[in-house]
Amino acid sequence: MPYLHSKYEVPGDDGQHDVLPNLLGITTIEAIHKVEFEGFLKAQYLLLEELTTQTQFTFNYIQRIHFLSLHKIYGFAGQLRQVNMTKGGFLFPTAKFLPKICHDFDEQILKHLPNYYPSKQALIEDIAKVHAELLFIHPFREANGRVARILANMMAIKQGYDFLGFYKITQRQFKDYIIAVQSAAEHNYQPMTQIISAIF
Repeated sequence: MPYLHSKYEVPGDDGQHDVLPNLLGITTIEAIHKVEFEGFLKAQYLLLEELTTQTQFTFNYIQRIHFLSLHKIYGFAGQLRQVNMTKGGFLFPTAKFLPKICHDFDEQILKHLPNYYPSKQALIEDIAKVHAELLFIHPFREANGRVARILANMMAIKQGYDFLGFYKITQRQFKDYIIAVQSAAEHNYQPMTQIISAIF
């Protein structure tokens, strides 16, 4: 999927930064996209090397994806966001509640993921649930989508499947993808299950 850049809205932040303050002093979109891409690529290679049939996809693992990818760029790498955020009028969970929300996500969903799936459909349904919940929670200040896609890929590869075809989601279909994320607010994972099935 092409890199889809759109601004978050952060109450009280009138700057609407195209480029967030970073450790490298980068000020242009093109340059920050390049170093972020390289960071995620290196992180994914490392995570692939470490992946075993016993790998546990806990919330700590999710934070590690974010940290490995962005620690050379942002001081907040691997940390829960401290700001409230909206996108396209949709309000993500309030920052002050994130520690409890992420703990519940870990305890109620992530820690129940099996090491082995009896069917591809069962795996697809769990990937969809985790993907939708993670993007709905939006725990990080930046790069939630990329973290969620790496996690989905790791869940598939652990079971012997290939990378998911997120690139197949076109700009036109992206609206359905957003609706699928928002449906997680009501624990409705069917819209995301349809999307993951189509790109599996």
